[in-house]
Amino acid sequence: MSLAARSALAVVVALLLVTGCGGAAEEAAPEQFTGVALDAQDPGAVHVHGLGYDAQRDILYVATHTGMFELLPDAETARRIGDSYQDTMGFTLVSPELFLGSGHPDLREKLPSHLGLIKSTDRGRSWDPVSLLGETDFHVLRAQGKTVYGFDARSERLLASTDAGRTWAMSTPPEALLDLAIDPKNPRHLLASGGAVVYESRDGARTWKAVANGLAGHLAWPTSGRAYLADLAGSFFTALGASGPWRSRGALGAPPAALLAVDEQTLFAALHDGTIVRSGDGGATWKVRSTP
Repeated sequence: MSLAARSALAVVVALLLVTGCGGAAEEAAPEQFTGVALDAQDPGAVHVHGLGYDAQRDILYVATHTGMFELLPDAETARRIGDSYQDTMGFTLVSPELFLGSGHPDLREKLPSHLGLIKSTDRGRSWDPVSLLGETDFHVLRAQGKTVYGFDARSERLLASTDAGRTWAMSTPPEALLDLAIDPKNPRHLLASGGAVVYESRDGARTWKAVANGLAGHLAWPTSGRAYLADLAGSFFTALGASGPWRSRGALGAPPAALLAVDEQTLFAALHDGTIVRSGDGGATWKVRSTP
């Protein structure tokens, strides 16, 4: 299937799945898996919420609406990790030995519908609560060392932690956030995307200023010298500094669901149909890495 065809499919998929990830709709936690064994209706790595990368093993981790997946170096399709169908809405790799997440439990588990902050120390095979169980639903989750930021879709609050998510301070985001990126050299320096504005904070999310109007999308900040943004139409932009200017550089070929930068040259993006695309030239060109 061509990228153009995938783009059209992505629109259909997004419309079909929107109620599965909307803040209000999730309160009901509809039982989408009934009557048929889960393994018999496994959709694979579609409806992606986040990506993480283990550089030592060259493994891409894929957090989805129906569980965690891993894409091994020579594989053309990501494989399921474990047997959980947990909806991992927020996801970030602190290290290959520590994953952080948020979202909603596998419906077979007796857990609150909102998982708060959870962690995995076995590469996504099992998860344990850290804090805010039953209280928050982080749709955006980013971490650097012990500093963690999470945007709670329920309350539209931005929470910050300096002790690996055990305790939190609340701050006010400039608006509901689509994504957030942390300066790799300074965890108090942030970029955030709203609906049509990119914002910058230099004080740990206490205050914000607009640095780009008419631009919004998924962010990545692999080095302090360059940041990236994939907009909601699939166009790709880069900036030499947090304050811009943002310049067009290539296109994904379809709207993105998640973006990850390994370094200034190597990037991954998930499309809405579950296709993973990769760039090895800083986003100028993209090739299909895997299909669901």
